[in-house]
Amino acid sequence: MSGLHDLARAAGLQIDWTDAGGQAQRVSDEALAGVLDALGYRSDSEAAIADAQARIAAERRDQATAFVSGDVGTPIAIDDVSGEGELILDNGEHRTVTIDGELPAIDRPGYHRLVVGDRAITVAVAPARCFMVGDVAPGRKLWGPAVQIPALRDHRATAFGDFGTLARTAAAFGAIGADAIGISPVHSLFPADAGRFSPYAPSSRLFLNILLADLAIVGLPAGGEAAPDLIDWSDAIPQRLAHLRAAFEGRTDAIRDAVAAFVAEGGDELVRHARFDALHAHFFADGAHGWQDWPAAFHDPAGEAVAAFARERKGEVDFYLFCQWLADRSLSEAQKAGKDAGMALGLIADLAVGMDAGGSHAWSRPQDLITGLSIGAPPDLLGPEGQNWGITGFSPGALRRLGFEPFIATIRAALRHAGGIRIDHAMGLQRLWVVPDGKPASEGAYLSYPIDDMLRVLAIESQAAQAIVIGEDLGTVPEGFRPKADARGMLGMRVMPFETEGDRLKPPASYDAQAAAMTGTHDLPTIAGWWRGRDLDLIYDLGRATRNESRAHADAQRARERTGWWDSFTDAGVASGVQPEPDDGGAVVDAALGFVGRTPCTIAIVPMEDVVGLIEQPNLPGTTDEHPNWRRRMPDDTATLLARDDVAPHVATINEARTA
Repeated sequence: MSGLHDLARAAGLQIDWTDAGGQAQRVSDEALAGVLDALGYRSDSEAAIADAQARIAAERRDQATAFVSGDVGTPIAIDDVSGEGELILDNGEHRTVTIDGELPAIDRPGYHRLVVGDRAITVAVAPARCFMVGDVAPGRKLWGPAVQIPALRDHRATAFGDFGTLARTAAAFGAIGADAIGISPVHSLFPADAGRFSPYAPSSRLFLNILLADLAIVGLPAGGEAAPDLIDWSDAIPQRLAHLRAAFEGRTDAIRDAVAAFVAEGGDELVRHARFDALHAHFFADGAHGWQDWPAAFHDPAGEAVAAFARERKGEVDFYLFCQWLADRSLSEAQKAGKDAGMALGLIADLAVGMDAGGSHAWSRPQDLITGLSIGAPPDLLGPEGQNWGITGFSPGALRRLGFEPFIATIRAALRHAGGIRIDHAMGLQRLWVVPDGKPASEGAYLSYPIDDMLRVLAIESQAAQAIVIGEDLGTVPEGFRPKADARGMLGMRVMPFETEGDRLKPPASYDAQAAAMTGTHDLPTIAGWWRGRDLDLIYDLGRATRNESRAHADAQRARERTGWWDSFTDAGVASGVQPEPDDGGAVVDAALGFVGRTPCTIAIVPMEDVVGLIEQPNLPGTTDEHPNWRRRMPDDTATLLARDDVAPHVATINEARTA
């Protein structure tokens, strides 16, 4: 059906694609029609297809005259624009320019404004690359841990770690030689719903998780809570909210003034978010999951029903504004603690790939998003049915139409108190697998995104914040993605268990210098857990084996891989002697840390679980209640752990490897 295929391509859908195994795949016509319908383009007749194609062409013309991007020192193509115009630079300087299909080269990076007749065009001019490790620490190779903030402990008895715990953890790692600390996402969640604690399904990425605010900032000592090894979110979240309410009720005049200034800076977006949290708490008590379950009058954030609610329950809205101020102040203090302890970068924020369709962003700014579509992954060997992550994301058309403002705001929010950012599923800058709501993941398709524009925005924001950018480029990587990312200075991720040749590990020298070397991620087995075969226990005990292999076959394969890894460590000079037994992971953890430390990568990010030598991993993808995801805590406070006789040698190993 050529008309359907032409429409799909015009809408940015990829009909043909290559899977992780290198096999060519084609999206069915039925799936294409479903995705097109969700995008608002009917394809059930030739007339509908023609109408949709005309709409897309008109939309693209409008988008092209609203925003263009280019590079410093290079002329910028502008279609259908000619004559004399006025260029207003972001510093207020005015220049008269002559345009004949392209704008003369601009020597200043930033977001400028071109006025030609009655048209105003945003011109984003990018520096050559993102801010790099070499810009902040010339000639050095850095390292730092990756931590799950709620998992952290300090001297206080708390139900979960918060930004205060993070500050003490950053100071402790800075004191022993780390220059960065990668953190789990801190995006706002749903405070009234204790069941939604995954950091990767936020309500909004523009605001913070208020549950992580440090009460000590306002003079209230946190602590005295139950502090089990597994977080009980159903008890912990209401308890923390009660503490926050006590802090709100006891706020001083000075704090009231500080919150007022913060709200003035945050503007209407912040107020709408606070109203959402108050509304969500109100309707959640009646069983509403997201804003779609609220009475229709409350679906419009600018409507009278919402305004009346905000007036009648001003105290509730003010409470959530106070909590956002406290969280922001607390995160700022955590970044300061790391920098004061000598860290070159401090916090590296984690940007989730999307947001919950029932959350604050989708309610207040639905025009930004691909409403009716969820983000996921196509079927592959690890997930034969594909994956539907149950979150939504930006519309590529909306990004162009809005001058990429939603994306710019998201990056700025992440970098507000950080020296770096890790972009989850960074391939989403080029394409995302999108699935119509209610459909299985196999009925999705790849939707293309304006990667060149988005990478330029990243470079502008990275240099402005003096923060590095790491892109999670694992899985099915589209053709051309890595060269574009490399050219723009976005570091990739080289995760040791994936850098293999048969049963052996690729040598450290083979790693790319402009990448982050890692022993693992929060979704993978820890080194000690892998060596023991804990991941195999989980796969077979939970019935999650995807191949018709016996446990004995898997154990035999793991034994061969252990030998290959130990031989690789020995050849790299980070291990010696007899290969340890499966339940003796200490020497293996030490070897792995030395191994990634010796790579030429400018930064190494090591899960704290590997620094400490723990068995269990924080998250087991594809599970909910079957595994205690995002609930495990560290066995002790960070400073005590780093001084332990079995942990201090690990720290010494990676410090030595990074400076060798």
